Amino acid sequence: MPLSKQTILITGAGGGLGSAAALALAKQGAEIILLDKSIPKLEKTYDAIIAANAHAPIIYPFDLAGASEVQYHELASTIEEKYAHLDGLLHSAVEFDAFTPMSIHSTMAWGHTLNVNLNAPFLLTQVLLPVLQKAEHASIVFTSDSFVREARAYSGAYGVSKIAVESYAKILAEELSSAGKIRVNILIPGPVNSPLRKKAFPAEDTNKLPEMMQINPAYLYLFSAQSIGKTGQTVDARTFKL
Repeated sequence: MPLSKQTILITGAGGGLGSAAALALAKQGAEIILLDKSIPKLEKTYDAIIAANAHAPIIYPFDLAGASEVQYHELASTIEEKYAHLDGLLHSAVEFDAFTPMSIHSTMAWGHTLNVNLNAPFLLTQVLLPVLQKAEHASIVFTSDSFVREARAYSGAYGVSKIAVESYAKILAEELSSAGKIRVNILIPGPVNSPLRKKAFPAEDTNKLPEMMQINPAYLYLFSAQSIGKTGQTVDARTFKL
């Protein structure tokens, strides 16, 4: 089991790519901390992991956009007290409202989207860095989007947040590279049959899309010993091969 004795926290673990990643990594021996604001969705992911005879995950209900800085620090303290260190952090939570012209973009939707997609990954990473640094090797993975990697009309706050989070990840990777303990990489899932894709492109024929599980080899690579020493990279699941 390549991820045996590894503890990995996954945001957005209640559904979509987050839940798919949680199941895939748990099957490889990792102990998963499931983080999402929806308890019923977290329980569904929990049940799927148990059904796969994997290590029982930890459920941690948490509202990334609504939590205070104090609550973020409490989360980090709880993880440190229970596990002493953290081996992986997957930022998979995402907020997408709709494709919207900037001229009529709701300020409320703008703020909420940036909070979930950019501010929360920054704050969560910052409070967890001391816990990640206690691991022999740790991996941080940010999830981006192939559709908005370059500025596209009507992508709104979602597009801005994904472009920004990629830049943040690369800056962080450079800052941490000299110590050689924490690697920071970006995952591009590509078009897959996910809830987010259905919301963005409701008329698309999902039968022509890859299923979410086809991204699993990329997740395994990014959190296993195979990627140690690889940082600041962008891994495109569409072309990735172990």
